[in-house]
Amino acid sequence: MTQTNSETWRVFCAIELPSLVLEKISEQITRLRAAAPHSPASWSRPENVHLTLKFLGEIAPGRVGDLSQAAAAAVAGFAPFEILIKDTGSFPKHGTPRVFWIGIDDYSGKLARLQAKLDEECLRVGFAKDARPFNPHLTIARGRKPQGARALAAAHKEMGFASTEVSVKELTVIRSELSSNGSNYTTISQHALSGNGTPA
Repeated sequence: MTQTNSETWRVFCAIELPSLVLEKISEQITRLRAAAPHSPASWSRPENVHLTLKFLGEIAPGRVGDLSQAAAAAVAGFAPFEILIKDTGSFPKHGTPRVFWIGIDDYSGKLARLQAKLDEECLRVGFAKDARPFNPHLTIARGRKPQGARALAAAHKEMGFASTEVSVKELTVIRSELSSNGSNYTTISQHALSGNGTPA
């Protein structure tokens, strides 16, 4: 039987960012594009930048409810906490840069604990654990060609990003639909961190 696009949803779990941070990211992208105009890259739309905790990829629509249940179980007992958005860089560390990011300082370790709990709860309902170690970051661009990639990485590194504190209050399950204009995101469910303390 031939599978059609309507039979799977591309979904992920993420922390949404406040508008002030999205404005700063928009300014960063504008300055960076001006600083390296000849470096071909696919730029993120600022309103689409999220802090992804788990990317599930394509799943059956009937499994989305299980994912939302896992997200709800993951936040249980967690109180809101702070992270810092700071620094700039690119992946991979060696070789031609392909992903350009703004960094996350999880100075309390609570973001990593929330992500690990989410991974556990997703495994409990039948989703695979992430193969890669959790490395929180905000992707603002992806290189399209090797030419100009190093110049873009150098400009991005030199520019930096002023340290900005963000309060993590909610985990969101999001559907991503790819189009010729980039990804369109739809919120599936939102799960507030309303506990009195972080679980051990």
